[in-house]
Amino acid sequence: MRRGLSAAMQKPDKLLFTPGPLTTSLSVKEAMLRDLGSRDEEFIALVRSVRERLLRFAGVSQARGFEAVLMQGSGTFGVESVISSVLPEHGKLLVLVNGAYCERIVQMATRLKIPVGTIRCAENETHEPAALESALQRDAAITHVCAVHCETTTGVLNPIADFGRLVGAAGRTYIVDAMSSFGAIPIDVEGAGIDFLISSANKCIEGVPGFAFVIARRAALEASAGRARSLSLDLLAQWQGLEKTGQFRFTPPTHALLAFGQALKELDDEGGVAGRNARYTANHRVIARGMAEMGFRAYVPTARQAPIITAFHYPAHPNFRFDEFYRWLSDKGLVIYPGKLSQADCFRIGNIGRLYEKDMLALLGSIREALHALDVPIPVT
Repeated sequence: MRRGLSAAMQKPDKLLFTPGPLTTSLSVKEAMLRDLGSRDEEFIALVRSVRERLLRFAGVSQARGFEAVLMQGSGTFGVESVISSVLPEHGKLLVLVNGAYCERIVQMATRLKIPVGTIRCAENETHEPAALESALQRDAAITHVCAVHCETTTGVLNPIADFGRLVGAAGRTYIVDAMSSFGAIPIDVEGAGIDFLISSANKCIEGVPGFAFVIARRAALEASAGRARSLSLDLLAQWQGLEKTGQFRFTPPTHALLAFGQALKELDDEGGVAGRNARYTANHRVIARGMAEMGFRAYVPTARQAPIITAFHYPAHPNFRFDEFYRWLSDKGLVIYPGKLSQADCFRIGNIGRLYEKDMLALLGSIREALHALDVPIPVT
């Protein structure tokens, strides 16, 4: 088996310039090359360690009234576990919408028959805090507010701390989807008044898919008793099970957790959130400059752009066909991301994962070659 695995790994993986799943280190992959029982003491110790380290990276602790809850499934499962578990029967959710993932939260609430309101702005803009303040003053029925920190649709970075101050002052509960930011963009969870923050194993912490996690204010979590609309996504029950036995209620993603334990160590070794932010910011700077030199226009203004993923307009030339452009790069071992916008034709380039400036430069060189191959002119600078 070991020989067969080695042979399979002789062919290098493609580099993933995506928002996740993403390129992982060899050591993270190797951490999964063992089997561990879900009721084994070693695995229970791993789960406990992961929860403790997540709280530390969030800048909070159990002593300060916060808990880390692990939930099987993708990041979307984690978000839905919060939405379906913490809204009371007669509660109302307000969602700040400027992208596809905010829209997905609205869809969740609608499907769950939870009253939901929205404040909308363009996908490359951020909301004015005054609009949120006004909505909270107008509608006393709103019990919970949800915002996305880095909207993966475009890479726009929303001012979650500004929102949090208003939500807290109004006495509402604050939910933040930090899927594409946690671990790489500093977040003052406590200072921003965040009650529930959701992220995923396969984003900036550079683990593999398999589970999401929630950093929860314990008082808000305990207040959700009796509200869950799902058995498997019951956030409070999941936390209670982890606290009582150290175990998941249902089959845990053992291999993904082994990988995540190693990924957290590597985050520490890189200098924590600040160190990872520095690498991702350097990656983004190289991509932004290089794409601009080839005439590509970023969809999000620089002041609102997160160093995670960047959306670029299609070139205004009839020879540019994204499917051919994508395939040409993929054949070179470089995977970018299609657009997911309703208002513009764009594609996206992620610069997270185990990628460095040299990888960004390699991608830029191949993009230049792809444009030549497609006979799309590059402006002379």
